[in-house]
Amino acid sequence: MTQTIPTPSVPAPDVVRCAYMEIVVTDLKRSRDFYVDVLDLQVTWEDETTVYLRSMEEFIHHNLVLRQGPEAAVAAFSFRVRSPEEVDAAEAFYRELGCPTQRRAEGFVRGIGDSVRVQDPLGFPYEFFYDVEHVERLAWRYDLYSPGALVRLDHFNQVTPDVPKAVGYMEDLGFRVTEDIQDGDGTVYAAWMRRKPTVHDTAMTGGDGPRMHHVAFATHEKHNILAICDKLGALRMSDAIERGPGRHGVSNAFYLYLRDPDGHRIEIYTQDYYTGDPDNPRVTWDVHDNQRRDWWGNPVVPSWYTDASTVLDLEGKPVPLTARTDDSEMEVTIGADGFSYTRREDAENDFAKHSGSDDGESEFKLGHQL
Repeated sequence: MTQTIPTPSVPAPDVVRCAYMEIVVTDLKRSRDFYVDVLDLQVTWEDETTVYLRSMEEFIHHNLVLRQGPEAAVAAFSFRVRSPEEVDAAEAFYRELGCPTQRRAEGFVRGIGDSVRVQDPLGFPYEFFYDVEHVERLAWRYDLYSPGALVRLDHFNQVTPDVPKAVGYMEDLGFRVTEDIQDGDGTVYAAWMRRKPTVHDTAMTGGDGPRMHHVAFATHEKHNILAICDKLGALRMSDAIERGPGRHGVSNAFYLYLRDPDGHRIEIYTQDYYTGDPDNPRVTWDVHDNQRRDWWGNPVVPSWYTDASTVLDLEGKPVPLTARTDDSEMEVTIGADGFSYTRREDAENDFAKHSGSDDGESEFKLGHQL
């Protein structure tokens, strides 16, 4: 039975959006080359141990911090709140939950002022801030644009063993579910949650956790994503492409998944939809629907389900993993006994197809044996 996290009696902080992620990399120069020279993120500031990067339309100091360290990991999932007082609210919210918290009036990183960092009830290192150094928004600097320009930080994706537990806690934090994946027994495999009026600011993916599945940057158009693929091919770096390009069923967005030099997963993402109305309906996908993860029905590579980044506690130590006990999405869809369909009525022929019978029309697609 799914455990629940108590709802604090104090108000949740008013989160505006996901704002930046701080990651630890083992070779700063190599990572800088990847994010700056290949993905064309813009350097706001750097020294021998840290590089601060931002996307073209950002006006706050950074969207991504690369910090040199001994082990690749994630140090912070950072959210901006609506006012300075909301930092106080975040601190009170997590203190009531009994979570470890740290507060620094000068901020934990350059360009960010008064902030609170917490190790949340799921084990993730969250940060909440309002005060920020403004920098030049490069939206009009067309001399700096590349064909694959990244324009915004769009979302995070987190791996956690108990998705309903995570959803309940995030709803207490003021997030709203836009889409999820379930099966006929009610098992929840993933959920997408938002504060800004898009499909998500973060998502919870079922698996051993806490871990970071990916951080996503948006482009203006899908042709920008194709340009990134062409560039990676020209540089003989196609091995950095893990999955895609393609179009998601969930979110309706065009996507590409890359792995950076340390294996951190980066999604390039574009063209999801508006969700800002108060009665925006939740979309629920069947876990056996081939089109939920890729609208064209292409199979998901196993590494996308199994690999994710370590997260750190507030002392900089790796957070131990808790194993998922609910069903695995990979096992129920592409495992040895997994059944999937493109049209729901095709599922009626699953037994015949998987038992080797000639009865029924097969929906088998090359790649499902992964």
